[in-house]
Amino acid sequence: MAPYFETVKSFADVPLTNDGVDTHSFLEASDGLVQMFDLLGSGVFGFVQSDIRSNINGVRGRYESAIEKSGTLEDLVRSESMEPQKHATPCLTRLTRGLAFTCRALQHMQKDTVSELHICFKRSYDEVLRHHHTFVIRSIVSVAIRAVPRRDDFYMRISQGGSIEKLNTELAKWLDGLERIVKHISTFLEQGGYGKV
Repeated sequence: MAPYFETVKSFADVPLTNDGVDTHSFLEASDGLVQMFDLLGSGVFGFVQSDIRSNINGVRGRYESAIEKSGTLEDLVRSESMEPQKHATPCLTRLTRGLAFTCRALQHMQKDTVSELHICFKRSYDEVLRHHHTFVIRSIVSVAIRAVPRRDDFYMRISQGGSIEKLNTELAKWLDGLERIVKHISTFLEQGGYGKV
């Protein structure tokens, strides 16, 4: 069996054109992110997985009900903005936050090769999500972050017996693609008055 990063849709392969981010490819890559957490075999990332999965479903629901108006995420948001009920746009905003958190944590992991993962995820949480949460949620997240796997265990599970060097190369490409998309969507949402990531 090929290692996970060789089989999953990479954010590096999600088309970003002048029209925007391809919705179908974005959803497929987002599904792959959630499945990556499944490889860890514990509920440590349950709060992230649950939030991301719920928000993916919100965006997918709109996409599937209005495919002709939802080819790009930007088209999806613009078309929904004309309707009284707005569900996919807030879901996309929260999904983008979750993706930004994950992206930043994994980037910290790659840049800081000596710190344990809980430190990398804590840095990311403080930078991306902390200001969106109440004291109670912050406390819960703090406990959950302390339970993330050790760095070597994380790499072993994600690489699935494949080369760590190849994993690092693929992960770097994946994170570059994810960061590019997160920045693009965040800017679009904020400049259009649709939401703040």
